Amino acid sequence: MLNTMIRPMSKRTTIVLPDQVFQDLERWADEEGRPTANLAAFLVEISVRAKYPEKYPAPAKHTSNE
Repeated sequence: MLNTMIRPMSKRTTIVLPDQVFQDLERWADEEGRPTANLAAFLVEISVRAKYPEKYPAPAKHTSNE
C-alpha cells in the first residue's frame, strides 16, 4: 500500500559563526543537554516564525473546564 500522506522534508544548511558566538552556543547547548546543531536549528526556526507570524500562527490554546 502506498503512503499517500505528504511529509515535510527537512533541509540542511551551513552557517559560519564568530568563534565566541559558537563557543557560547556550544556552552548553551551543553547546559541544556542537547547537540549544538539542534539548538541552532531551534533558534533559527523560532526567529523565522517570529519574522513571519502570518505564515506560522500560534497553536490554539486548550482550555480546561475542570
